[in-house]
Amino acid sequence: MVLDNFLFGQCILYFLAFLFAFVAVVPLSENGDDFHGKCLLFARGMWQNENMTVGKQRFVVEEWGPQSSCRFVTLVGMMSLIPAAVQAWRMLFLLCKGHDDSFFHAFLNLLASIFVVFMVFVASTITSVGFNLWCDAVTEGGTMPSSCEELQDTDLELSLDNSSFYDQFAIAQFGLWAAWLTWLGLTVLAFLKVYRNYQQQDLLDSLVHEKELLLGRSSRRGSDEDQKSGMI
Repeated sequence: MVLDNFLFGQCILYFLAFLFAFVAVVPLSENGDDFHGKCLLFARGMWQNENMTVGKQRFVVEEWGPQSSCRFVTLVGMMSLIPAAVQAWRMLFLLCKGHDDSFFHAFLNLLASIFVVFMVFVASTITSVGFNLWCDAVTEGGTMPSSCEELQDTDLELSLDNSSFYDQFAIAQFGLWAAWLTWLGLTVLAFLKVYRNYQQQDLLDSLVHEKELLLGRSSRRGSDEDQKSGMI
């Protein structure tokens, strides 16, 4: 019963990790299409007066963010999505069959979970920090009358579709941080499984050792009795 609950918990968390990664990857891909491959993470810009007479301002991007940032975040999202789907199916299969991972597979699963937790944390941090810098540039550090969310309804005249950038990255941030928390929980469960398997292995080794001692004692008693009967 304990084994079934443990596998069931892992299966649910892997499914949630897949779901959250999917929630993050979709808006990131949409934003890449809307911005024609330009990355807004860590982008720098300012508002400039386009017409001194009318006083119209136009947002000018001085430097777009590095393409590697957006590509890395999207790649990590995909990287966490695929193994989550595979592991969810695998845990469901083990649960239906009533089997469990061996010590070797549990240890490999622990190492993989630690790696994914680290990568998703880095991607989540890059997304949050990079997007905050973009919002600071668009709102001029919060001095603009409109918020970053409200400015997505304004045409920034950048020759791209900026009508959903705030919603896209808000959803992406939620998906990435939720995926990180889920993978963190999976890492804890993987560690507990390795620790439990290690304890069971020690228990089996001690039982085998006790069995060998008992067999050795019984063989000694048998030889002593044979010697006594021979002397009689």
